[in-house]
Amino acid sequence: MTAEPATAPVRLSAGAVIPLPTLDPAAPLDDLAWLDRAIGDARVVAIGESAHYQHESFLLRHRLCRYLVERHGFGAYAMESGFAEGWRVDDWVRGGAGRPDHVMADGLTSLMGLWRPQRAHLEWLRQHNRTADRPVGYYGIDLPGSMVSLLPGLDAVLAHFAVAEPEFAPDPAVRATAAAFATPSAFSAPEAMAAYRALPQQSKDALTAGLADLSARLGARRLEHLRRTTAGAHARALRTLRGTVALDAMLRELARGHHDDALHHREATLADTVEWILGREDRIVLAAHNGHVQRCPDNLPVVPPTTLGMHLGDRLGDAYLAIGTSSATGRTLNTNASFYSGTLFTDLEDAPRPGSLDALLAASHDGPFATDLRRLPPTDTATVRSATAHRYGTFYADHDPLDAFDLLVHLPHATPAAPDPAALAQAPGEVRDAFARWRAH
Repeated sequence: MTAEPATAPVRLSAGAVIPLPTLDPAAPLDDLAWLDRAIGDARVVAIGESAHYQHESFLLRHRLCRYLVERHGFGAYAMESGFAEGWRVDDWVRGGAGRPDHVMADGLTSLMGLWRPQRAHLEWLRQHNRTADRPVGYYGIDLPGSMVSLLPGLDAVLAHFAVAEPEFAPDPAVRATAAAFATPSAFSAPEAMAAYRALPQQSKDALTAGLADLSARLGARRLEHLRRTTAGAHARALRTLRGTVALDAMLRELARGHHDDALHHREATLADTVEWILGREDRIVLAAHNGHVQRCPDNLPVVPPTTLGMHLGDRLGDAYLAIGTSSATGRTLNTNASFYSGTLFTDLEDAPRPGSLDALLAASHDGPFATDLRRLPPTDTATVRSATAHRYGTFYADHDPLDAFDLLVHLPHATPAAPDPAALAQAPGEVRDAFARWRAH
């Protein structure tokens, strides 16, 4: 009996594959010249990642950021990290005082600052700014307190009032209520949510009303505040307060069991913050998860019906460029409950699911490569459109890649980034303990 011939794997044509010879941020940049046409006049170039804290994603973002800054004059690097906390990072990369380990631990949220490649990226920004005619700013775009605490945002706003309107006495119950469910890190998210749910409804309502009162006062008293502070400081405080209000609204919806509504608050606020940055900076490099930067919704429980990328696409049109990423093998962020006990990463499958976008890209080239989805030959367009499953971590999202992204970068093997010992030493005890348990395994 004659054996059936093996079916050749589906792959992109050679003309659709743009090899990336290196991910080394310090290497010469000429191999990225193909980006010039892809970028065009885009004001926001978003670089996605299929999962957080991956070594290869950090390198890619650093290398692409360097290219966009040096070759195209991009003036801001914005990250999926707390807006309120990020001003400490911005001051440091612009040459301010302070130890980088403190800046990384305190200025970057959701564990984003605890990795060696992130330190290298921030150090490059600081070094670049020492001689640059136009320094590159750093911005966080996310809600405060790793989305488990209002206090970083609220305290920044109260500090602004203390300078701009020292005779004003904010209601102390607002901060006291926020402190009742504040926790030190993302590892305490379950405890923070439980503590919030346990608050009497009257206390939750009073917190929301108190934040609304602060927001109204801050907006209405702008001209009075400018007698004692600056327009920039006032605008920063108002943006910080709006992010804090959004986090309160998100927690209220989560307590009601309205998960999609909660995520809507976050995504809209991320987009509002990016738009706010565009009022200060001409062009932005934006780093966030694929699920945020994509231009369409999908079926993942952690991706809302309307994403950051959908908002930016609607507001900016062709001035928004979304770059998605994928991986084939290796280890990725663990999104199960065991993450909170220190199992930070988990193994990927031996190979991506047949028919998935990740399998298609893995079959197309052995090393890292990019493909410009807007300039594919017709046969490649049809091939990509047929691969509607895209892996984010260990989950597969269903969407048309051509609707979701403008470019794709395939990083064949994913590995956890190395922790930065100095930054980790400055992190809360529960973070150090979780990392110790992970490293012990």
